[in-house]
Amino acid sequence: MNIDTLRIIAVVLGALAFLGVCWWAFSPSRRKRFEEDARLPFADEEKSGRSAQSADRDSDRASKEESGSTGQKGGSSARQNGLSAGSDSAGAEKKGQDKQ
Repeated sequence: MNIDTLRIIAVVLGALAFLGVCWWAFSPSRRKRFEEDARLPFADEEKSGRSAQSADRDSDRASKEESGSTGQKGGSSARQNGLSAGSDSAGAEKKGQDKQ
């Protein structure tokens, strides 16, 4: 066996491997599976789009509740700033809202 014979064998084996992979990939029995797999990235985007929209709605609700609760409850802004509920400013806010 000389080097030319080994090269011919390598080329033939490579061509057979390539044809085998092509037959496997394009065979009719696997077509449905590959079409479903091809749609996977788009399905992920739809899910992430939906979750992003729901996250936006949740954050909007939370910000509305926070802004609504700050105006209704006295001292909540003081608590957020690290002051205790019994501080003078929080007590003054509560007294002012109780009179209203």
